[in-house]
Amino acid sequence: MAKKEVKTDLWVYELLNEADIHLTPQGCDILEINEALKTASKSGTGNVGYPEYCGVVKDFIIVIEDKAALEKHLCRDSKNLISQDVKAVKDYAVNGALFYGLHLAQNTSYHKVLAFGVSGNAKRHKITPIFINERGDYQELQDVETFISFNESNIDEFYLKEVLKEETDVEKTTAEILKDAEKLHNDLRNYGHLTTEQKPLIVSGIMLALREIEFNTFSIESLIGDSVITDGQKIYDAIKNNLYRANVTPDTKRDKLLSQFSVIKDTTKINEIDETLGKTPLKHYTEFLYKSIYKNIRYQNSAEDYLGRFYGEFMSYSGGDGQTLGIVLTPKHITELFCELAQLKPTDKVFDPCCGTAGFLIAAMHKMVKATDDETQRRSIRRDQLFGIELQPYMFTIATTNMILRGDGKSNLHNLDFLKQNTSQLQLKGCTVGMMNPPYSQGSKDNPNLYEISFTEHLLDSLTEGARAIVIIPQSSVTGKSKEEQNIKNNILKHHTLEGVITLNKNTFYRVGTNPCIAVFTAGIPHDKNHLCKFINFEDDGFEVSKHIGLEETASAKDKRQHLLDVWFGRIESETKFCVETTIEADDEWLHAFYYFNDEIPTEKDFENTMADYLTFEFNMLTHGRGYLFEENQTENQDE
Repeated sequence: MAKKEVKTDLWVYELLNEADIHLTPQGCDILEINEALKTASKSGTGNVGYPEYCGVVKDFIIVIEDKAALEKHLCRDSKNLISQDVKAVKDYAVNGALFYGLHLAQNTSYHKVLAFGVSGNAKRHKITPIFINERGDYQELQDVETFISFNESNIDEFYLKEVLKEETDVEKTTAEILKDAEKLHNDLRNYGHLTTEQKPLIVSGIMLALREIEFNTFSIESLIGDSVITDGQKIYDAIKNNLYRANVTPDTKRDKLLSQFSVIKDTTKINEIDETLGKTPLKHYTEFLYKSIYKNIRYQNSAEDYLGRFYGEFMSYSGGDGQTLGIVLTPKHITELFCELAQLKPTDKVFDPCCGTAGFLIAAMHKMVKATDDETQRRSIRRDQLFGIELQPYMFTIATTNMILRGDGKSNLHNLDFLKQNTSQLQLKGCTVGMMNPPYSQGSKDNPNLYEISFTEHLLDSLTEGARAIVIIPQSSVTGKSKEEQNIKNNILKHHTLEGVITLNKNTFYRVGTNPCIAVFTAGIPHDKNHLCKFINFEDDGFEVSKHIGLEETASAKDKRQHLLDVWFGRIESETKFCVETTIEADDEWLHAFYYFNDEIPTEKDFENTMADYLTFEFNMLTHGRGYLFEENQTENQDE
């Protein structure tokens, strides 16, 4: 048993190191806490007692007690509370952790203690946190997979969300963005009678014009509703100046952007003074955007795609979501996950051939720039290492605006049809990472080129040999039900390697109604039949649907993402219910559900439930005879 305990201690130590948390084993370096432990014997004798690990993160005491055996995780008393009798405290991880946590809360000046009971090993384990305050009140919290939520960067957010049940600053910002989007949408509709496509163009154009304020070539005060040089003309001229200033070339690209922004000067209603507003709608929009969003983009180092957020909200308020064009915008937590899965380096070249509002490119730029202190390299990242293609002109305009607002990247964005581009020519760009969220539900037997898996093949063929390619597509794409899709899957494996597929939360694209997954490939290297792929069930990702906000991050999301990355990169093993590692065939359904076989040993509770179901079935058969089976089938058919 001692050897097993040591292995568990070492595994916990590795988890702490990974989370950048430094605790002391068998004691504490902080004198006050160490003195308190001198009377912390589990036997209650008042002698010394040391947990496995103890220390402080910010103003929280962290104390950890671990056991090698899962069955020694937690013992409850007759009232279903954590038992605090001596035997339970000695024998069980959670009970021991609670004991030490209570002792430290009562015998030190610290008011916040997080006690962790840990049992098992890297593959099968439980980590249960308990919060304890200075009065000795304790609160059992949701189990975690890692300690990432408890380092200096994340512990305050965890405390606010999970203990105090309050919103964090990030959530308030999200709620404010959505509130701003709703107000702006209503104002665009009420004062401008603008179409769905025109609304984001108005927003994008004004954002570019606002950049000219710092060069004294534009001011909000100059928008006076003049009928000779209209407010729209002034904003349009400022946009034109800024496109020149940002060195948007060639002239044809700049002219294409300006043709999209001409709606600002050519729409009469938004250039006339509105009686209710006492100003033109354009001035009203400009003032609102300056206060609500422009400063956020200009002065915050964020991977948030603000214009994409606004566009998505405009679509939903307009009674559509772009699905007629297959447009499904990617949430920020997914674009950031792509960067983690790709292990982006400052030297990478990133290509998104269906870039939409440029969410992936913004996240990649943010990640790569953050990874280097070399200003020359940062300029290179923005200018030379981000490539995008977008088919829809107004989306291309939003994407270009987004990249200009972030510093650059615009010179490598193109308004083209990706599927019509020569992959060999695209390959010459030397892109080492491909990221894509292709148009959804556009393919058919008559037009198989528009299947999402076809877009995936075209992306893979466009990258350098050994490049990492990551796509988010509907699960139906990797099951390959049609003959055409099966052929494409087979062709992909002849030239490229599938690394694995991650099944996502069904609400990832909230309000869209598609079940997505992430597929990861290595381009240009044929798939070896003995190559082991990873299939992960990441439906429980720590994001939940919140009323009026949509998909919202909970405190467990960082922990769950860290666990996913640990498993993906082979840093830890995992149960097969989370990850199956296996060889594949082209005609397999490339999803965790296809390969998963439940290899867990049934618990006594499972046996009891099975017996209860069996006895219920027997009773119904005896009572109703075979008519019961017919009733059951009818019920199932109705449910379907």
